[in-house]
Amino acid sequence: MVDDGVAGELTIGGRRRTFTVRLPRTPVAGRPVPLVLVLHGNSPDAGGSLMREWTTFDEQADRWGWAIAYPDGHQGCWADGRGVTTADEAGVDDVAFLRAVVSWVAERHGTSPDRTVVAGISNGAFMAHRLALEACDRVAVVAAVAGGLPAALSDLRPTHAVSAMLIHGTADQITPIDGGYSRRRGPGGELRGRTLSLRETAEHWRAVDRCPPGPGETHTTELSSRTMAGGGIGGTQVVAWTVFGGGHSWPGMPGAPGRTEPISREFDAAEEICRFAEPLLASADARRL
Repeated sequence: MVDDGVAGELTIGGRRRTFTVRLPRTPVAGRPVPLVLVLHGNSPDAGGSLMREWTTFDEQADRWGWAIAYPDGHQGCWADGRGVTTADEAGVDDVAFLRAVVSWVAERHGTSPDRTVVAGISNGAFMAHRLALEACDRVAVVAAVAGGLPAALSDLRPTHAVSAMLIHGTADQITPIDGGYSRRRGPGGELRGRTLSLRETAEHWRAVDRCPPGPGETHTTELSSRTMAGGGIGGTQVVAWTVFGGGHSWPGMPGAPGRTEPISREFDAAEEICRFAEPLLASADARRL
C-alpha cells in the first residue's frame, strides 16, 4: 500500500462523484482493515481535501493501520436529510454514494466493508448520522462533531446497532449544542431542518443500541465532560462529549484563516475517534438488532 492519496471516481444517479483514499503504510497483520469516511461541512469550496488539512486522519491511518476516505460532497454539501442543503434540494443520493465508496475501497484494497467508521463535522456530521442509520450494516461507528441528529431521521429504525461518539461545543453559534433549526429558512420564511440536542442525540443512539438504562459514567475535566453508556448490542457504546467553550470547529484542528469560532486544544478529535472506535469494530452479524 502507498502512503499518498489514491483518487477515486464513481457515477451515482447520473452524477460524477469523487473522493480520495489514504491507505496505511503498514496495515496491521491478522485483522480486518477498517475504513474511515471523513465528511466535510457545507461550504461552496468544501471538499475532502479540506478535512485532510484540518484533521490528523492521515497520521491516524499509519498509527492504526486503517484506510481513510475523503469524499467530496455535491457542490460542497451533503444531502443529510434535513431538506435544506443544495444536495438535498437536488435529490442527491449521498447514502448510495458513500455506500459505493465503501464497496469500492473494499474491492480494491481489501478493507472490511461492515467495519466502517463515518466521521463528520456540521453538515458532514448530520450526513454521518444519516449514513449510520440507513447503512447500519456497513457502519460500525459514527462520530459526529458539531452536529446533532436531524429530527427528520428520528423515526428511522435501523437493523444494526452502531456505536456513537458525539462531540459538541457549548459556544457553537452555528449548530447550538441544545439543537434547533437551520439558518436556511423556507420560501415563506418558515423554520426548517431541526436537529436534536447533544443530550437528545445521545439518548436516541443509546435507545437504538439498546444500552442498559441509566445515565452512564461521566468523566469531567476543566475543559470538557464525557458521558459514556456501554453494554449495547454487540458491545456498542455511546459517548457524549461536551466541550466547554468550544465553537463550531474540529477539536485539535490547526488555526484556519478567517475562522473566529473557538477551537479546543484539549484533545485531537481524529485521534480520539480512532481510539474510541478501535475496540468497537464489530461485524454486522454481531451488531444485528
